[in-house]
Amino acid sequence: MADKSVITDLGNRIRQLIDDHKRLSALCAELTAENGALKATNRTLQEHQKALETELSHMQLAAGLAGDDRNRDKARARVNQLMREVDKCIALLSNSDTGSDSEFARR
Repeated sequence: MADKSVITDLGNRIRQLIDDHKRLSALCAELTAENGALKATNRTLQEHQKALETELSHMQLAAGLAGDDRNRDKARARVNQLMREVDKCIALLSNSDTGSDSEFARR
C-alpha cells in the first residue's frame, strides 16, 4: 500500500511540474513579446528625442543669429565650429587635388 501512495504522490508531483512548465512557458513567451514591443517603443522615442534636440539646436542658432542675447554666444560658437569644419574640408580637397596632379604628372 505504501508503494502505491508513493507512486501516486510522485505522479501528482510530475503532473504539477508539467502544468507549471506549461504556465511558465506561456508567461515567458508573453514577456518576450512585451519586451520586444517595449524595445521598439524605446527606439522610437530615442529617435524622436534626437530629432527634437536637433530642432532645438537649430532654433537656438537661429535665435542667436537673429540677435537674441541668450543664444548669441552659442550661435557664434556653432558658426565658428562650422567654419572650422569647412576649412578642414577645403584643406583636404586641396591636398587631394595636388596629390592627384603630381601622380598624374608622373605617368
